[in-house]
Amino acid sequence: MSESHTKQNYEFNKLRKRLRRHVGQAIADYNMIQDGDKVMVCLSGGKDSYTLLDILLNLQKHAPIDFELIAVNLDQKQPGFPEHILPDYLSSIGVPFHIIEKDTYSIVKEVVPEGKTTCGICSRLRRGSLYGYARQNGITKIALGHHRDDIIETAFLNMFYGSKLKAMPPKLLSDDKTNILIRPLSYCRESDIERYAEHQQFPIIPCNLCGSQENMQRQIIKDMLQNWEKQQPGRLENIFRSLQNISPSQLADNDLFNFKDLELQRQTPTGDEDTNHDDLQFPALARQ
Repeated sequence: MSESHTKQNYEFNKLRKRLRRHVGQAIADYNMIQDGDKVMVCLSGGKDSYTLLDILLNLQKHAPIDFELIAVNLDQKQPGFPEHILPDYLSSIGVPFHIIEKDTYSIVKEVVPEGKTTCGICSRLRRGSLYGYARQNGITKIALGHHRDDIIETAFLNMFYGSKLKAMPPKLLSDDKTNILIRPLSYCRESDIERYAEHQQFPIIPCNLCGSQENMQRQIIKDMLQNWEKQQPGRLENIFRSLQNISPSQLADNDLFNFKDLELQRQTPTGDEDTNHDDLQFPALARQ
């Protein structure tokens, strides 16, 4: 074995351990998976969901709890979609799977004007189909492939275009309280996932519906954040950590913190106390 090949193996092993550690930590921090869970891994055919499934399969073998995994793909009937790739891949690795066939592509194309981004309505339609399948098949957790960079980008999208301070939580109870979503890749960097997927040679399926929309707001935010990271490495990690360290009293949301009823809690001074604090505030003047 050549020296360069040995070095490549060493670097990949480090990468794999880092990703597995981050996933394990996120699952533990947010109690994402419990004993007896039936976890549905939403597999799109992209690098993120392939990596998520791969790491969860390893975790399933070594975790001290028992849980099921089933890979589920929504075939949106996009023209030219290679329907055989995911079934062939999942069969080859012995993973239980199900393909939901629903023509959301036609709906999106009919509803969204030409030139407008399709991600919003497309994601809502996907979510509805996946939620319905989960409820009907005893799924207790829905695992999505969003990573750290997705979460940060969403936070800035909501600030810049929605005037809201919110992102993607690592764990979420759906509005109707019938599904729990988990994002085990929440601590993982997109660059690490890209390298991992490339090394594993996952059969990536591009999204022809929205992947070619170069002017998407998300892409603009992504470019901005990547430039920040180049200028000051570690900035994205600090931004992500800030989402985990929120001080409601230091923001401006009256619903989140009761600013209106703030009152002084100062003790009333007695007559014996010296109330002249000039020497404390201006020590230089006090000495003159």
